[in-house]
Formats: sequence, C-alpha cells, structure tokens
Amino acid sequence: MEKSNIDDYLEKGMYGEKQIKPEERKKYLGTLRERIVVVLTKGQVMEQGTYPQVVQLMKENPKATLLLNGELDYSYLSDYIVIARNNQIAFSIINNHTSVTNIGLVLTYNHAIDKEEIFVSKKKEQLTPPTKKKKGIFSGLKGFLRK
Repeated sequence: MEKSNIDDYLEKGMYGEKQIKPEERKKYLGTLRERIVVVLTKGQVMEQGTYPQVVQLMKENPKATLLLNGELDYSYLSDYIVIARNNQIAFSIINNHTSVTNIGLVLTYNHAIDKEEIFVSKKKEQLTPPTKKKKGIFSGLKGFLRK
C-alpha cells in the first residue's frame, strides 16, 4: 500500500469521512444550502401552530426529507411530524451536539435544487381586536360583594 493511502485510511478512521462544506452542513442540520426547500429557525418552530408556507411546501415536495433539530422539545416538533407522516414525507430528528445552530427545521432533497429564498418570514400577528371576556352568572354577584 502507498503511504498516502495509509494516511487517508487512518484519517478516515480517526475523523470520519471527509465532507464538502462541513460548516454549512453543521448549520443546516447535516445538509447543504443548495438542497434546501425551506428553513425555519428554532424560534419559529417553537411558535404556537405551524407555518402554512411550510405545510404547503411539504405537500408540494413529497419526495423531500424533513430534518428537525433534536435540541428542541418534542412538543414543538410534533405538529410538523404529524404533517410529514400524513404526506408520507421521511423525517429525521437530528441530535448533533458537536455544533450550535439556530436552525430548527429544514425541508431538503438529497440533490441540488438551488432555491433562491429558503427562509420563511415571521408569522404576522393577527390584527383582530381583543375579545371581551364573557361575564358569567356569578360575576355580578362577585362585583356586588366587593363593594
């Protein structure tokens, strides 16, 4: 065996396979930017409800894979997992403790698609006026007793 082959073999054994763009893979839960359909940050995933844009893209891309950040509690991930199962989309929960990332969800392919805009803007707050609390039977009595 040649010395370079032995060195490569030893490096592979000690450090694992050489990867293209390792920093990008750490940021995007193990995938490359060019393969991504949509991304949500951890904060966006932790918001109540799901993003309709992500749900729509999951329906439009049934052969994609959903990657979820394992640092987040399962209660935040569960809605997206249910949607993935309903649309027969493969998903993985990534527990990568060697790197820190702000990414919470990635919908990706195993080949390049080069989508220009992958981030979803924050949910817009609904501009509905706050509703008045309904008064119960005893609310009048409670007010009367306080006087």
